[in-house]
Amino acid sequence: MTQNTEKRATFAGGCFWCLVAPFENIDGVISITSGFAGGDVENPSYEQVCTGVTGHIEAVQIVYDASKIDYQTLLDTFWKNIDPTDAGGSFHDRGHHYTSAIFYHDDTQQTLAEQSKQDLDASPRFDKPVVTTIKAYTNFYPAEEHHQNYHKKNPEHYNRYKIGSGREAFILKVWNH
Repeated sequence: MTQNTEKRATFAGGCFWCLVAPFENIDGVISITSGFAGGDVENPSYEQVCTGVTGHIEAVQIVYDASKIDYQTLLDTFWKNIDPTDAGGSFHDRGHHYTSAIFYHDDTQQTLAEQSKQDLDASPRFDKPVVTTIKAYTNFYPAEEHHQNYHKKNPEHYNRYKIGSGREAFILKVWNH
């Protein structure tokens, strides 16, 4: 792989634990890191972000090989794993740090993200407006190690959380998958 085909995508869609698994088996995805994006404090801890004062949003940063996977496929995967109509958080997780956002890394990502949001908003899939924000990438800080690949390290708790939060039922209802 040549250096110039390695790209980054940064998505926020509520609890970052739930945004790792949907991307991990996509050919071309090199790595997925849970962390915090867009805030004002350098290297925040999970506890700091949860207070809501750092301005960060829980997010995942995906490193991918653009010669194997395109950004549009990553966008489609993202949209199908969140509730883009919830401005107050995601599922039972409430607060700014659980809201959804796409942090674009270049003009092409911005254009594709904005178009995909417009298309989704114009579709009959949701009865409320799509409120996911699209903003320029500014920063990303990895979360503590115990948050990385949480679904593999703590599968029972992760599955209870995914079901109990309402995420799984929402995905099944809206996307039938």
